Amino acid sequence: MEIWNNPACSKCAAARETLDAAHVPYTLRPYLEQPPTEAELREVLAKLGMEPWEICRLGEPAAKELGLADWGHEAPERWISVMTAHPELIQRPILILDNGRALVGRTATALAEAVSEAGD
Repeated sequence: MEIWNNPACSKCAAARETLDAAHVPYTLRPYLEQPPTEAELREVLAKLGMEPWEICRLGEPAAKELGLADWGHEAPERWISVMTAHPELIQRPILILDNGRALVGRTATALAEAVSEAGD
């Protein structure tokens, strides 16, 4: 499993703690320093079954500066481009499971699902 991790994020810390407690191996990707490419973000979105605006952090200063809240949902490639240029806009943590799925690991339910699927 790979975690798109921000070390300053409490939700990322909770994901690491949950996986550690369950002895689930993972690697950390410091996605702020190693942003995903547009192709990688498209692939993760497909694994999540989500659109880019569904995992965009609209409260971030860059989102406000760019006016993302007013963009609408007609141009996914435009969203992907701006999110890879400003990785702080990407929701965290994203868990990329070894079985080909991905989850946004912000809730206890999502983390329990990741632990369960890691054991399969």
